[in-house]
Amino acid sequence: MLEVTALPLAELRERSSEKWREYPADVLPLFVAETDFPLAPAISTALHRAVESGDTGYVASRTPLASAYAAFARRRFGWSVDPARMRSTADVSMGIVEILRRVTQPGERVVVTPPVYPPFYDLVSEAGAEVQRVPLRDTGTAWELDLDGIRAAFEDGATSILLCNPHNPTGTVHSRDSLVALAEIADEFGAAVVSDEIHAPLVQPGTPFTPFLDAGDAAERVGYAVVSASKAFNLAGLKCALMVTAADATTAVVRGLPIEVEWRTGQFGLLAAVAAFSEESDEWLDGLLRTLDQNRVLLEDLLAARLPEAQYRIPDAGYLAWIDLSGLGWGENPARRILKEAKVALHFGPAFGDEGRGHVRLNFGTSPEIITEAVERIAALVAR
Repeated sequence: MLEVTALPLAELRERSSEKWREYPADVLPLFVAETDFPLAPAISTALHRAVESGDTGYVASRTPLASAYAAFARRRFGWSVDPARMRSTADVSMGIVEILRRVTQPGERVVVTPPVYPPFYDLVSEAGAEVQRVPLRDTGTAWELDLDGIRAAFEDGATSILLCNPHNPTGTVHSRDSLVALAEIADEFGAAVVSDEIHAPLVQPGTPFTPFLDAGDAAERVGYAVVSASKAFNLAGLKCALMVTAADATTAVVRGLPIEVEWRTGQFGLLAAVAAFSEESDEWLDGLLRTLDQNRVLLEDLLAARLPEAQYRIPDAGYLAWIDLSGLGWGENPARRILKEAKVALHFGPAFGDEGRGHVRLNFGTSPEIITEAVERIAALVAR
């Protein structure tokens, strides 16, 4: 059983990525979605081999990436997907924009389901469309898609929906029944569903995950998925994602994208993704999931003991915690005070939509020591 543990803080501070360069050294950075673990060995080997051989040219027109992802999806999700129905691009955001440009007309409305990953709002605008908000429903114990609200949006003229599956920031894994229902509603109105599935490899064991394109015949007809190894394997800077389809009409849309969309794939990103999706990396990913499971429970215990005013539901996927700090009375954006006075950088809740007022997003993809120190610093503000 492989144990995946975070690197020491001193070593992490040698990194030059956004997480470790945005703030001074006295700030604990738990905001952006980067993790603090060493690379999976297969990825390190692939990248070292490329550097040593000078394999730093253009991405080839024929690569093993699609087949590697298809095999990964079959092993991890029980999903059979055709490699011939995939194309690569630089990252999930770029894939979303390029697909939305083809399935919407300028000024048409795209449904988003806040609180949601802040760039979703900008990606819709970049594609020339307009955002229509249909917030998640809070049942009191979980979040779920507001299917009635989505139907009403389509009835009112919205032409597509940008789905987050699993959902960021709540860590919600949408049920198969809700995805089937969403697909049937979209099919009824001729709407497209573009599903961001970047967090899919991080669904915890015991929680069933349904790729949107595997949610029935209607999902195949209306759906596009954009996937990547970047979140699970911490490869965001290497630039590689896949646009996936499951029907002739949607496949034609993706095949019709300009070749430059595919050529924007990074060579190192592709080599790293092939290694990540290989069976050789499964043991590392399983070890990562065990570590994240321990961290999500640790965070719950720490908040209960030190910040009982905080409201937090353990996420089913990912390493992002959505925490309601409204009970502390620190205003709409408590992360500002926490950054200034506790020297802990969290993602600003209001950036995720109006539903994020009073909330913060905390990245627990790090060591137990850093998580503990962060909560202790925040709790000290209350004691003060």
